[in-house]
Amino acid sequence: MTAAIETRLRTALAGSSEQERPLVDLEWPKLVQLALKPMLSNLREAAVLVPILKRPEGYSVLLTRRAETLRNHKGQVSFPGGRRDPEDISLAACALREAEEEVGLPPKNVEVIGYLDDYPTTTRYRVTPVVALVTPPKAFVFDAGEVAAVFEVPLAVLLDRQRYESKILSTEGLNVPFFEINHDGHRIWGATAGMLRDLCRKLGQI
Repeated sequence: MTAAIETRLRTALAGSSEQERPLVDLEWPKLVQLALKPMLSNLREAAVLVPILKRPEGYSVLLTRRAETLRNHKGQVSFPGGRRDPEDISLAACALREAEEEVGLPPKNVEVIGYLDDYPTTTRYRVTPVVALVTPPKAFVFDAGEVAAVFEVPLAVLLDRQRYESKILSTEGLNVPFFEINHDGHRIWGATAGMLRDLCRKLGQI
């Protein structure tokens, strides 16, 4: 089973690259898209690592819960990542640097296999999800200033389209749709759930 899913992942992402990065289909009504279009222009570059851990019992995805002291998205579930710094030679390099800083993931343990579609955020970032197969280290040592906790979710759970609940966020007089997954006491929603749903789509699960 693990070999089969790895083959599917590699095949689905084989044509993706940093040079061709379409925006994800946010599945928003046209009225919402038009209203939020100005807010989602002139976006700054950022990247996150989507770390798929190769465990003997099956593949899982590493996620973090952001520290409550952070200015944006405090306490929310996210992937390791952040804005692109001038010294980052690529978005993949940005994602790898952030993952090492946030959760102590050595780059030598990471094999980048492709990219999901870019995801715009209300904090004015265009986030590139960098998908990687990871040989897990003995332990993840996270930066308490940025990360409150790290945890794993079985990849099979995240590839089950029935787990994605459609919700509505009311903001600025608009009803903005988003997706949410609940697993083992963790609420995964917003951009992170949207990126995972895009992974489902690329693997033909949706």
